[in-house]
Amino acid sequence: MAQTRRGHLKMYLGYAAGVGKTYKMLEEALELKHQGMDVVVGYVEPHGRKDTIAKVVGLELVPRRKVQYKTATFEELDTDAILQRHPQVCIVDEFAHTNVPGSERTKRWQDVQILLDAGIDVLTTMNVQHLEGLNDQIWQITGVRVRETVPDWVVKDADEVIMTDLTPRALLNRLERGVVYAPDKARRAMENFFQESNLVALREMALLQTAHEVEVRQSTQDEVEDVLRNLKPGALALTPQAASQKERILIHVTPAPASAALIRRGRRVADYLHADCFAVYVESEEDSKRAPTPEFEALEKHLSFARNLHIETRVLQGKDAAKVLVDFARQQGVTQIFVMRTHENGWPHIFGRDLLRQIVHLARDMQVTIVAERGRSAKL
Repeated sequence: MAQTRRGHLKMYLGYAAGVGKTYKMLEEALELKHQGMDVVVGYVEPHGRKDTIAKVVGLELVPRRKVQYKTATFEELDTDAILQRHPQVCIVDEFAHTNVPGSERTKRWQDVQILLDAGIDVLTTMNVQHLEGLNDQIWQITGVRVRETVPDWVVKDADEVIMTDLTPRALLNRLERGVVYAPDKARRAMENFFQESNLVALREMALLQTAHEVEVRQSTQDEVEDVLRNLKPGALALTPQAASQKERILIHVTPAPASAALIRRGRRVADYLHADCFAVYVESEEDSKRAPTPEFEALEKHLSFARNLHIETRVLQGKDAAKVLVDFARQQGVTQIFVMRTHENGWPHIFGRDLLRQIVHLARDMQVTIVAERGRSAKL
C-alpha cells in the first residue's frame, strides 16, 4: 500500500493583528480554487473586518465543532469533519490558538499536524510573538508574557513561511480608522501593546525570523546537493567533507525558574547553528533517594518543556556536578555549554556561583555562555 504524502504547510507570518495575514491567506485560497483545487475553510476568524469577511464568500466552510465548557459554548476547528471531507487544501486561521479544555488536542497547531499527516495541504497564520523561542524577548520589549506559544521546531518544519508586512505607521492608521478593531478596543490597543516602539521591534523580529526560515530552507537544499555531489556510485557513506563535525549545544538545567528562559535561549541558538541540543541536569545520589519536593517538581517541568522543544534530555548522577556535566559534554562532542547565573535567594548553593566557576574552569576546550537572569520592572 502506498504511503500517504504528507501535506504541505504554508504559514503567513506577521508581527501584530491587522497586518493582513488572514486576508492574504484567503486571497491565495480563492486563487487555488480558481485553478481547480479542492479548497475548504476549516477555521477563519475575521474579527468583524468587512474586507476579510468578503474574501470568505465563495469558499466552502466546514462547520465548526461546538464544545461546552462550564456555562458557555465555544466553537473550535472540527478536525474529524475535515479528515472525513478530505479536501486538497484546508484554511486554518490562528495557528497558535489554545483549544477549549476538553478538546482532543490542547493546541490548534496539533490539529494541523493531524491534517498534514493525512495528506491535506494547510494554509495558516501566526504572529511572531507566539514563537516559543522569542517569548522572553517579547516580554522584555512589550511587558506582555505571551501564553499561547508554538514550539520553534513546528515553524521550522513548515514548507513555506511568508512574511505579511505593513509598516507600523500604516498599521496604526488602520487602527485609528477602525479597520482592525472597534474604536474603543482600538484606542485601548494603541495605549498598550500597539505602541509604535513595540510594533517597530516586533516587525524587526518578524523580518529576521522570515529571513532565518528562508536561510534554513536554502541551507537544507544546499546540503542535499552537496551530499549528492559527494556520493559515489554505489556508496553508502558520505565523504569526509560532507560529514564534517557539527556544533553541539548543552543546556544546564536546574529547578530555578530561570531555567525556562535558558532552555529557550539554547534552543534558539541551536536552530540558528543547525546544532544538536541537550538539556542536562546533574543530581547527587542523595537527591535521587529523597521524596519529591517542589524544587524537583519544577525541574521535571523544565525537562518536559525541553522535550516539547525537541531537545534531548538527560539526568546524570555524581557527587561533583561540574565534572559530571563537563565529562558528559566532552563525550558527546559538545562545543557550547549554556548555564544560567541566577539570583541565589532560596536556591541551594550548588546552583550558584561555585558551580559556574568550576564549569568554566573544566570546560576550557568549549565555549561556555553564562546567561544572566533578567527581571523586568513593568508590572505584568
